Amino acid sequence: MLYIFDWDGTISNSAEKIVHCMQVAAERAGVKPQTDAAIRNIIGLGMPEALQELYPLESEENKEAVRIEYSRYFKEEDAEPSPFFEGAMETMQTLRDQGFRLAVATGKSRRGLDRVLGRLGMSDFFHNSRCADETASKPHPQMLHEILQEEGLAAHQAVMIGDTEYDMAMAKAAEMPRIAVSYGAHALERLKVYEPVHCVDRFVDILKWRFPEEG
Repeated sequence: MLYIFDWDGTISNSAEKIVHCMQVAAERAGVKPQTDAAIRNIIGLGMPEALQELYPLESEENKEAVRIEYSRYFKEEDAEPSPFFEGAMETMQTLRDQGFRLAVATGKSRRGLDRVLGRLGMSDFFHNSRCADETASKPHPQMLHEILQEEGLAAHQAVMIGDTEYDMAMAKAAEMPRIAVSYGAHALERLKVYEPVHCVDRFVDILKWRFPEEG
C-alpha cells in the first residue's frame, strides 16, 4: 500500500514563502504582482501553468522573466526549508514503520524537491516521487499513473493526500482514493467537491484512515 503526499501546503508550511517570493519575482521582472489570494490559488500547479493562470495577458517573455526571478529568489529564501506542519514527520515515520510505502507528487521542480529533501536529510526517506517538470502538471493524473506503474500497484492500493483541488482532481481522475487536508492553500469546501474518502484538520489524523483491505 502506498501513501502519496503533495508537498507545499500538505507536508510543508510554505504557502506564505511562495506568495512572498512570487510577488517579489513579479516586481523584479517588471510585472504587476498578484494578490496573496490569487497566488495561493495556483499553489500546486507546475510553474508554466501557474504563470499562465496568474498572467494570462502577459507576453511569454514577461512570464519567463517572472519564472527566472522566482526560481532565483525562492532558492535564496529556501536556504532554510519551510517547517513541516505539526505532526507531519512523526506521522510519516509511523506509516513507514507500519510497512507502508511513501511517495511525493508535487508541483515543485525536480531540482527544487531534491534540494529541499537534501537540506532536510530526507533524500532517501520517500520511496518514489514525481515533479511537475518531469511529467504533466496537476490536475492531470499522469504523475500518479507513473508512480503506480513504477510501484507495481493499482489505484485502489494507493491514496493521495493534498491541500488543493488540483490534488483532489488529479486523484479522482486516476480513480484513486484521496484525503483532503483543511489547513492548506485551498478551502476545504473546494476539496470536498471531489469526494475525498477522509478529511483531516491535523496531519496526524491521516492515521485514522485505513485502506479497505486492512479491514
